[in-house]
Amino acid sequence: MLRRLPYGANYLQWDEMAELRGAIEDKALFRYISSGTSVSSRLERLVEERLGATRALAVHNGTEALRLALMGTRPSAGDPVYIPAVTFVAVAGAVLSCGLVPVPVDVDERCALDPTLLPADAQRVIVAHMEGMVGPLPRGVPYLIEDTAQAMGGRHADGRHAGTAGYAGTFSFHHAKVLTSGEGGLVVVRDPADWELLRSYHDHGSDREHGKYPVWREGSFYGENFCANEAVAAVQLQQFRHLDEILASLEQHHRMLSTELHDRPDIRQVPRTDGDVKVSVRIELDSPELRDRALNELTDKGLPCWTLDKYFLPGHPVVRDRASVYADGFPWNLDDGSERYRPRSRDGFRATRHLLARTLCLPLAPELDAAGQAQAAKEVAATLAAL
Repeated sequence: MLRRLPYGANYLQWDEMAELRGAIEDKALFRYISSGTSVSSRLERLVEERLGATRALAVHNGTEALRLALMGTRPSAGDPVYIPAVTFVAVAGAVLSCGLVPVPVDVDERCALDPTLLPADAQRVIVAHMEGMVGPLPRGVPYLIEDTAQAMGGRHADGRHAGTAGYAGTFSFHHAKVLTSGEGGLVVVRDPADWELLRSYHDHGSDREHGKYPVWREGSFYGENFCANEAVAAVQLQQFRHLDEILASLEQHHRMLSTELHDRPDIRQVPRTDGDVKVSVRIELDSPELRDRALNELTDKGLPCWTLDKYFLPGHPVVRDRASVYADGFPWNLDDGSERYRPRSRDGFRATRHLLARTLCLPLAPELDAAGQAQAAKEVAATLAAL
């Protein structure tokens, strides 16, 4: 039976792991004790060059990247952070674990946060480029964070790489992302002073010289240990060498499947832009019943597909029930009931619920050759046409 692997996992090869071999031979898996320039530092420099970012910092995972970016804004406990109503719960979790309150903001037809719903004085906003669809960015927000976990390699309309247009951008190397090291994350920032603050916080609030114990200067604040692992960073370097190859193959498969899908009034493709990462073809069906029929038919034939219902945060128990590990409900208990904590939606998220119930994603396979992609596209299209 064919074991389907997501995106970059198909490109993991032992013979390309020179950096991993070097780190092991150097007996140095902690970035600050290597005999030369650390693998983590080399990864950060590559990211800066590849994405056009001012500075980058490697961390353990994408959730930590979000936490680090939020802590870099020097917030006050209980500050609201406006987040998309449709995204993975880790976004809300990162906000809450920083002692801040997530406020869901409704989304547009591409499931991107709708900037027109934000309050005029919003200070902290996270936008999520879901499934590689690079969404619009609000203007005038001092601390705009781009969650680019699912859109590595995407671009905004003006040519800037997704993740580099705001105060900070975060990336994930989780197993199911475009590139993978199992876990792993990155945060990029525009201002070198912001990078210095993040670098300090991610290493216990310290200053650090390579090969030495951390140093706390006068005025240091506390921090956490988010320092990247050299072995994980080495795998990420190997993955980056395949980024353009993966993106090009996804584009090719997307064209094939989009062309094969038959025009019918009750099944419509959700448009993608040139800057989107084509991880799937997303379709919108006329009814939840038709969507579920399509889901079941494709699944029965072993053809991959998925829904986005699980990403609806207002319905997730963490957000819906204001769940907290703290006995006093912190930080939800810091919501003072004022307007700034009110969820932002024109209709109580009803339209979004209905949209998600009618949406189906058809994932693409960059690891297949052109013939394999063409065959897969025909099988998916034929299944949908027979509904």
